[in-house]
Amino acid sequence: MSNDATTAPPLAQEAAVETVGRPSSFASNRSTSTQVGKISDDLSSTSGDAVGSVKQQLSKIFKASLQATFPNEQDVEPLVSVSTAKFGDYQCNNAMGMWSKIKGKSTEFSNPNSIGQALVRNLPASEIIESTSVAKAGFINIILSNAWIAKHIERMLLNGIETWAPIIPVKRAVVDFSSPNIAKEMHVGHLRSTIIGDTLARMLEFSNVEVLRRNHVGDWGTQFGMLIEYLFEMSPNGEDAGQQAIGDLQDFYKASKKKFDEDASFKEKAQKAVVRLQGGELKYRNAWKEICEISRREFAQVYQRLGVHLEEKGESFYNPYIPDTIRELDDKGLVVESEGARVIFIEGQQIPLIVVKSDGGYNYASTDLTAIRYRLREEKAEWIIYVTDVGQQNHFDMVFSAARRASWLPESVGSSFPKASHVGFGLVLGADGKRFRTRSSEVVRLVDLLDEAKNRCRKELEQRLENHGKLGEWTGQELEKTAEAVGYGAVKYADLKNNRLTNYTFSFDQMLNDKGNTAVYLLYAHARICSIIRKSNRDLEELKKGGGISLSHADERILGLHLVRFAEVVEEACLNLLPNVLCEYLYNLSETFTRFYTSCQVIGSAEESSRLLLCEATAVVMRQCFELLGIEPVYKI
Repeated sequence: MSNDATTAPPLAQEAAVETVGRPSSFASNRSTSTQVGKISDDLSSTSGDAVGSVKQQLSKIFKASLQATFPNEQDVEPLVSVSTAKFGDYQCNNAMGMWSKIKGKSTEFSNPNSIGQALVRNLPASEIIESTSVAKAGFINIILSNAWIAKHIERMLLNGIETWAPIIPVKRAVVDFSSPNIAKEMHVGHLRSTIIGDTLARMLEFSNVEVLRRNHVGDWGTQFGMLIEYLFEMSPNGEDAGQQAIGDLQDFYKASKKKFDEDASFKEKAQKAVVRLQGGELKYRNAWKEICEISRREFAQVYQRLGVHLEEKGESFYNPYIPDTIRELDDKGLVVESEGARVIFIEGQQIPLIVVKSDGGYNYASTDLTAIRYRLREEKAEWIIYVTDVGQQNHFDMVFSAARRASWLPESVGSSFPKASHVGFGLVLGADGKRFRTRSSEVVRLVDLLDEAKNRCRKELEQRLENHGKLGEWTGQELEKTAEAVGYGAVKYADLKNNRLTNYTFSFDQMLNDKGNTAVYLLYAHARICSIIRKSNRDLEELKKGGGISLSHADERILGLHLVRFAEVVEEACLNLLPNVLCEYLYNLSETFTRFYTSCQVIGSAEESSRLLLCEATAVVMRQCFELLGIEPVYKI
């Protein structure tokens, strides 16, 4: 498993040539000129505030050492990563880079190894590090203190998992996701956008970022003239038009589109209806509002099942701001005339970005440029994240490029804020390898898909309980709630565990399997841990206050180390916008716990108290992973 975006250099796997003992010995080996103060870690804090990931805490320690070792070199950032070698838990990889920087200058250093040795000597005293070793090429291998790992877990159990939230360099973000079109059915593409976007929002919120969850619905455009005019034909008294006249919205849309394509007279009336709607004529505005409201009610059924919350600010919201946006772009010399339209030419793109159509109307680019301007200026967003399919990547690249040329975004594309990011995702495929559809070639209704997942889970659960003679112990409400949690969770996890850029094949049989990397397996694993704790008949709250964790067994330490890496996994998943990183961590946590439980007896052992706390810590971290993935945990099976 990789918990860090930075891969350890191959040379870091060389055998260590020098080992340094406990950090308390560091200070006595330093000269007075290079001494730095003790770095205070979270053990001395009782506030319960987030202290950042282990990697962030180690980076702070090595930052102090770098400053002490190279006082004349400014802005050198520590390169700390999870170690992939057997010589340590983490490693610091600055020596090679620093040697390239100072090589040839008159210094006390003769090679990268001598730099690594100096960095170790100048490390501030800290309870986090047990020992370090320096490889030939100067890479510093770091072994964490067992006592610190144990206390770090103990403090989390007392103060809450929130204290393990990573520290993200942004305070406010907009996550633009789901974004279905009014009067059209939500399909599996919207399912992907909704699930991925919700998870990104949850991870950022857990990291203490204020997230504006935006549903940029398609509620404005030429299709509304068609829909409104058809509604008036179906209900001549348009003032009373509503759900009864429309019936099934998807069928209504298809019928209106068919008439639009086949009836020239109707098409002309529909085009005039668009003008009247955009001109603010009350009758047309009221019909538009009614169609939008019916769609919202259908969307709400999906969002309710998925436990997703969004604030709608659709295309219509930004419409009044478009003229000012175009005017500013024009004043900055970015807009030019081309074949009757007004466009922005983007370097490296063959086709320009059209911001005003030849007929004077606006389009997606007009709205998206206006939205990005509004979000940066009015909503003060530092990071704007758009979750749509990969097919829209080029469109957003052009929009972002135009925003940079307008100086709304920084010129350089990188880690600096404010910034905008497109989160693309692949297709959902059926068993035939084509786009996932029903047998009649219709787009799959999301409500039906989710209901089927729940119903399959309930049937499987009832059969399982009946086979074990436990069906009578469950109420109908418990069965329904568990089936919902497992069924909806299975659909979400099957999507999120994949790298979002890849296509994936939708299979109920696969996602509802209770073996392998599935939500069903993970939810049942969590329930088993809860069962272990219940069977102990111990008061966990009292145990947290008075008990202690020992990591004397190798599998205890492996589990403890995996637990404390949780924050940096969330950090990586956030900053790289990759939910599958968190899924991989969760699955590996379950596997790591299984190895621990197999080799370390819990109930009835001399180490029962310590091991129960490790069980509880694992359950707490698993629940937080489920929370971030939008999955409801189950506590009994």
